[in-house]
Amino acid sequence: MGRALRPGIAHGDYPERTGERRSRLDRWSRSVFAGVRRKRVQSGMFRFAAKVRNVGEPLAELGDLEFQDRVEAVWARLGMEGLSPEALVQAFAVIREVARRKLGTPHYDVQLAGGWLMAQGYLAEMQTGEGKTLTATLPACAAAMAGIPVHVISSNDYLVERDAEEMRPIYEGLGLRVGFAIENMDLSDRRKAYACDVTYVTSKVVTFDYLRDRLQSASGRRGLAGRLERIDGRTAGEPALLRGLCFALIDEADSILVDEARTPLIISRPMESTTSRKIFKRALRLAQSLEEGTDFLVDHSSSSVRITPGGRVRLETLAQPLGGVFSGPRRREEWVGRALTACHVYQRDRDYMVADDKVQIVDALTGRASADRSWEQGLHQLIELKEGCTLTTPNESLARISYQQFFRRYLQLGGMTGTAWEVRRELSSTYELESIRVPTRKKNQRHSNGEYVFRSSREKWKYLTRRIRELQDSGRPVLVGTCSIAESEELSDLLHQIGVAHEVLNAKQDAREASIVARAGEMGRVTVATNMAGRGTDIKLSDGIAEQGGLHVIATRRSDSQRVDRQLFGRCGRQGDPGSYELVASLDDENLRIFHRSWMLRGTRSLLWGDAFGAVFSRALLRGPQRAEERRHAHMRRGLDQMEEYLDQILAFSGMRE
Repeated sequence: MGRALRPGIAHGDYPERTGERRSRLDRWSRSVFAGVRRKRVQSGMFRFAAKVRNVGEPLAELGDLEFQDRVEAVWARLGMEGLSPEALVQAFAVIREVARRKLGTPHYDVQLAGGWLMAQGYLAEMQTGEGKTLTATLPACAAAMAGIPVHVISSNDYLVERDAEEMRPIYEGLGLRVGFAIENMDLSDRRKAYACDVTYVTSKVVTFDYLRDRLQSASGRRGLAGRLERIDGRTAGEPALLRGLCFALIDEADSILVDEARTPLIISRPMESTTSRKIFKRALRLAQSLEEGTDFLVDHSSSSVRITPGGRVRLETLAQPLGGVFSGPRRREEWVGRALTACHVYQRDRDYMVADDKVQIVDALTGRASADRSWEQGLHQLIELKEGCTLTTPNESLARISYQQFFRRYLQLGGMTGTAWEVRRELSSTYELESIRVPTRKKNQRHSNGEYVFRSSREKWKYLTRRIRELQDSGRPVLVGTCSIAESEELSDLLHQIGVAHEVLNAKQDAREASIVARAGEMGRVTVATNMAGRGTDIKLSDGIAEQGGLHVIATRRSDSQRVDRQLFGRCGRQGDPGSYELVASLDDENLRIFHRSWMLRGTRSLLWGDAFGAVFSRALLRGPQRAEERRHAHMRRGLDQMEEYLDQILAFSGMRE
């Protein structure tokens, strides 16, 4: 089982885990016996919940002064024992009672079980709508009352601020201070937030703040600290932002620890000597002079471009009058290769969007735009030039760290999500974080209406618009999940043409996200959303919708991960509500065209008698590309982890591994 955090864990200047990872043999042996441990833990979590209820029910009879005495007694016990089993029962009981008094919502047994799992250092898999935000207050409050600084980590600023404010009455009712740290918040306000007992923060903000602290504390390396001062306006000798890495609770843990863990996080600054605009223009012009299939080949499955031998010869001829960096073959092919990638791999309204004369990267998982992110090595500037935007200045890296490295440095890690089962082995091997399923409070009434693959995208859109119209006419709300901004806008245009009123949610409507999602369960409402992972707002059904079958969810293609599909389908059937879902795809979909050879798709079309394939063949056809993407992304994460370990080893002599 997980270990109980001891009192005094936050002692020291900057507590964090610095030991080596477990050996591969040890990690393998842990995975072998993981099933036995899970069964033992699952059998104990509801016994724990029953104990909490037995202790907590008499607390409802106490007056305010008597109850405050009990709270103070729990503070004292946690301070002496830490998160021991007996102390946790008492702590959860008073936290549950405070939630009842302040919010009118005491924690259910499944939430008590989930909170106990996180306090023990497990990842609790709880279905959508089971109240994970309220569940997190149990381990967060207990640890904070024991004197342990707590970080509750979410995927975006909106959720961070919303959850901190909604749960504030519970924390303040126990005498705890709660704060939140988000992007665009100045350093002094973030420092105040981290000084609170419990801090809600996004994964990116806390990781970058940790890197800033590491740069600032690099003794004997005034150059690094000086660079940081120029970035942040920070003065030398200023105290650290964080109080160390003690206890983290991660919401949507699989999204953060798996899906977002394919690239390192890098602190950078504008380069003092920037690459000439002339080089970008010439590289892009050379790339546009080459012919696909003859001079270069595009591999969409790996998002890469390869210049052919014939293309190298032609490129040499074209670049001969230019001189400079284009005179040597290696530099020439590097620059033209990046320009080809910008032109043929990265697509507008899928990988990025253009707003206010700026190229903004679109997060593939959440569909949100990230205005503060940029691609490296001139790729971002080449895309800006392709789109006719004002060129920004390239950056140079000062410090970097991967999520794999960062989250392993917490003294204890817990988390919650609705979809961890498919990646449970990776979470265990990489983060030593075991996943435990928590059953739903009410019986699940969600059911599948099947999976269908049409001959062409035209037939798919025709079916979708007809299906959406039928559902809207019946009064049922519909949520349609698309995989790109362009696809959501194409469907929106088609719905406008047939007079179907609807809302669109993608990176261009981020500011109205919460209100759009919150109203998606109203009668006859149609919502077209690009990627629902990490949206964080429950879809509640309005009166009378449950009797008509509840929310119906439609996916317009399989995503790159089975978990992301489950997150989308999990939006219906919330807390025992009825709901249904279906998946609609076509042989023209990008993921099918990339994975299946064109001759296979042509042969498949010829075998198709009706409008769409049956469910069995559809699953076989759709699952192949998805599994290939899951394997590719897992390989990228392993490669990044291995690279970071290698960099640790070769840079260890400096004492500053980041």
